[in-house]
Amino acid sequence: MMKEIIRVFSFYFYQARKTSRTKTFFWLSTAAILMALLIRTYRIAGNWTESGQVIFQNFLMTFFLQFLIVLMALFYGTAIVSEELENRTMPYLTSRPLARPAIILGKFLAYFCLSSLMLLFSVFISYLILNLDSKFSFSSIWTVLSYFLVLLLGLAAYLSFFNFLGVWLKKPVLVGLAFGFGWESIIQYFPGTTQKLSIAHYLKSLLPRYTTSSGKLGFLFIRLEPTRPWLAVLVLSGVVAVFLLLSCALFSYKEYLYEE
Repeated sequence: MMKEIIRVFSFYFYQARKTSRTKTFFWLSTAAILMALLIRTYRIAGNWTESGQVIFQNFLMTFFLQFLIVLMALFYGTAIVSEELENRTMPYLTSRPLARPAIILGKFLAYFCLSSLMLLFSVFISYLILNLDSKFSFSSIWTVLSYFLVLLLGLAAYLSFFNFLGVWLKKPVLVGLAFGFGWESIIQYFPGTTQKLSIAHYLKSLLPRYTTSSGKLGFLFIRLEPTRPWLAVLVLSGVVAVFLLLSCALFSYKEYLYEE
């Protein structure tokens, strides 16, 4: 089935690069770089004393972690099935000599890789803009790489969940919006074990922690009772595996009808 997954991946990766959805996400990713430029200019003017690490974590990581990867995953994940129904290409796709799970996994990987490339560009450039100075060192490379890897884990987890919603529901976007910007935005700030019912909790548990000049942690760590890093990685990996398996199983047996 690996050859089939690669065939689906290569076709949709090439096709998705030219869509308006991808262009929109590219410009949203670029917005982070513009924000970094504005902040760096503001700092050079002597109006901000916080370090580039603190500023990046408090502002841009909030943008990436709680907005951009959720939005990318929502509109790519739910489109895996819905775009075939809207374009009336589902019969053609499913009649090809392809295993149905290969279609889900190939499209998932295509959208995951495309989103990852946009994140890679935006995260590294914006981080360098804020932190490239005389204090920049090899350890700084590891720091920005750790940020990027956390975002990749988050993207994979959200994308697999929204993929499952897209396979299961007729109107997955509304449910996805309620989860991504409702449930996830609120439950992560609840005290105790309740916050562990959010994907964002495990992502924040993996982030490096920098304190502000007043000695306080940034906005991302408000009320955070972190999970151990190895357990956070295990939970996030489990989320990806479970929802991809559910998506493949459901797509293999479900029949999709066009709405008139």
